[in-house]
Amino acid sequence: MLETRRLNDKKKVIISAALTGAVTTKGNNPNLPTQPKEICESAIACYEAGAAVVHIHVRDDDDQASMRFDKFEEAVTLIRETGCPVVINLTSSGGQGFSWEERIKPFKVLKPEMASFDSGTMNWLNSVVFMNEPEFLELCGKEMIEANVKPEIEVFDIGMLNTAKYYLKKGILQAPAHFQICLGAPGGMEATTENLVYVVNHLPEDCTWSTFGIGRGANEILMAALAMGGNVRVGLEDNVYYNAGQLAESNEQFVARVARLAKEIGKEVATPDDARQILGLRK
Repeated sequence: MLETRRLNDKKKVIISAALTGAVTTKGNNPNLPTQPKEICESAIACYEAGAAVVHIHVRDDDDQASMRFDKFEEAVTLIRETGCPVVINLTSSGGQGFSWEERIKPFKVLKPEMASFDSGTMNWLNSVVFMNEPEFLELCGKEMIEANVKPEIEVFDIGMLNTAKYYLKKGILQAPAHFQICLGAPGGMEATTENLVYVVNHLPEDCTWSTFGIGRGANEILMAALAMGGNVRVGLEDNVYYNAGQLAESNEQFVARVARLAKEIGKEVATPDDARQILGLRK
């Protein structure tokens, strides 16, 4: 077994807040932020609760999954205008059926410090095909290098990790890479400690990593990640319930729990500048 921490900081935990996503709705949880002003307010509240990174999706005017550039531009501009130092991480997926240009334009033009890179195609929620064909991934990786945007390499199963390793060898992705291990999505690996340990043990040695669990395994993955030296992602994108049967009040409620647990076991909550240093984000 390799050192599970990899290049993560030994004493600091980076908390990422996934604010909105593409699937959950206000019908699932009325506290979900969907429009730019709500997204900005949630981002700031999460930063104040301890998040160093906010992961952003947008919705259209009817709160449906979207890759509308104007919505991304408005949300990012609002956050930046507040002076909030949180690291902005934009999605490059946003749902089904969007063109390559729609998926790439937000990070290409707005130049956040990070953007997601979903490293494979999967049967998303056992209902639709989440397409990430090789040509798109090669284009996406090259455009991220050109824009000086750090890829957050999302892996939902071990095959996606192997694909990412291939792109690291080919120079489509650059080391040291940052991985987000996504567990519990129907169509991907289950959210269990066993699966988390397995994936982490197959990561490149020169990388950083974070993880999250969807559904009933979410808290198990949170606790396991802290024990293994991992960073953690939480938020209403991944879970609308704070605990079984208890709707979450906000994204920052999830963040505050991670911050509290991290401190209880002697770890520091990473600031945005700490995260920039640990993840090797652009100067």
